[in-house]
Amino acid sequence: MKKMGYISYSMLLGSLLLGSCSSSFLDVEPMTSVLESNFYKTVADAEMALVGCYDGYQRTTSNGSQAFYITSEVASDNCFGGTGTTDGRGFQAIDRFDIGQSQSDNNIFDGTWSDYYSGIFRCNTLLGKLDGTDFSGNTTARARIEGETRFLRAVLYFDLVRLFENIPLLTSPTSDNIPQSDPKEVYKLIVSDLKFAASSIPADAYPKSAAASNDGRATPFAAKALLARVYLFYSGYYAAEDIGVSKAEALAGLEEVIKSGQFALVADFKNLWPASSYLPNAADNTLDISKYAGKGNSEVVFAQKFNNTSDYEGHIDGNRWVVFLGLRGKSWSPYGQGWGACTVSKNFFNAFDNNDTRKTASIIDIDGEKIPDFNLKDQREYTGYAIKKYAPTALPDGTTNTGGDKDMQLSQDQDYFVIRYADVLLMAAELGSPNAQQYFDQVRKRAYKTNFVALPVSKSNILKERNFEFAFEGIRYWDVLRQGINNAAAIIETSEDVLSGSAPDKVVITKSKFLTTRGFMQIPNKQITLSNGVLKQNAGWN
Repeated sequence: MKKMGYISYSMLLGSLLLGSCSSSFLDVEPMTSVLESNFYKTVADAEMALVGCYDGYQRTTSNGSQAFYITSEVASDNCFGGTGTTDGRGFQAIDRFDIGQSQSDNNIFDGTWSDYYSGIFRCNTLLGKLDGTDFSGNTTARARIEGETRFLRAVLYFDLVRLFENIPLLTSPTSDNIPQSDPKEVYKLIVSDLKFAASSIPADAYPKSAAASNDGRATPFAAKALLARVYLFYSGYYAAEDIGVSKAEALAGLEEVIKSGQFALVADFKNLWPASSYLPNAADNTLDISKYAGKGNSEVVFAQKFNNTSDYEGHIDGNRWVVFLGLRGKSWSPYGQGWGACTVSKNFFNAFDNNDTRKTASIIDIDGEKIPDFNLKDQREYTGYAIKKYAPTALPDGTTNTGGDKDMQLSQDQDYFVIRYADVLLMAAELGSPNAQQYFDQVRKRAYKTNFVALPVSKSNILKERNFEFAFEGIRYWDVLRQGINNAAAIIETSEDVLSGSAPDKVVITKSKFLTTRGFMQIPNKQITLSNGVLKQNAGWN
């Protein structure tokens, strides 16, 4: 069969394929002795390969391709594409669900597609080698490693199937030209993987199962929380419950996370985010970071981890999408400069209650915070508001403060909080927990402090609360889609006045374009070509 572009990856880790040159032409074994033929033999080998799987997941961001996070925010009703006036209009094509905005951007997701399938390839390779690994009766290690690997595969597939819906389903390393699968089959695998992870990763596999101690490793609690998210999205979007998980199972898993005692809400919402908790000190050109709750805090159920050691020599471990959210060409400590993407809708800013502490913690108000000399001529779709939660940070002199090479593009190391404990509480409330009102109130009391006024728990109120609680966390768009395609179209449709290059402009997003695409993204044209037409383009993107 013919080979497809999406499976043309390097094997697992570079070190598994490359050996150093021998000292004599008579030597037949490479000096490193690390090859696939003699790897995957011991528990230590399996642990190393598992780290490679985590690296594969990290690279879906650190490679610098079109990020799942950025796509989720641009497509949502809270943000517009933004970026610079001379930049391409790829983000506008995503924002309007209209390739006519930028017809040359028919491969905007090519790197995304390859990065995700590369990560899946790593997971499938390890899973296929476990039976040949000598665990010497250590079935606990075997179950944990398989559980973590299957969790990562589930995360990767869940992102892919939400972005594109119609994707090939690979469960083993292959070079075959695989056609797209029924999305239900992909969701069934995701559910199966998450159930296995939930039951096979020991709760005490690491010093603690909370992210504060395990530094981003998959846990049974993360698996149970993600399983509930999968259930809510699938049952909402497809109006079906035929993928192997019931509402009762999803809720039971969330209740176990809550009862574990491993997690708690951070007292002040703003302290979850560097840009909203850092305080600049111009006198000595420093930032006071003492209020920041930290990467691994009590609220983090699962995070995608990043470091500041990326460079242009092959080290790839930084958060490459953070720079997109920076103020366009403008540092104003603690905010660092960036590309000006994902400008925040004025309608959404105005929807926030002024007594809600999440408003100032989540959004940069350029005029309200008296940020001077903003270069309007270089900013597209300016609204006066930008994302604060994941804004890059800078020292008072404007330089990047995150360490490493201090490169504004490569050195960003803010973790992405995939699942927070607040999400566990609100999902449990939405799924009908007997403690629904209590869980709902916990989240709102933190947000409003002394201005808290109780609201009755209901699905409508929970969805509204989720919009404010998880704004700009890559969650809102999927919450919109799971309300049903027609309801989603009504939410997505908008017409808002903006400034582009300091001139009046208008963002217009229509129901018809959204409905044509059904909310899914464009499959890269390159991948369709490489498949010799086995892959078919999603509706609305031809």
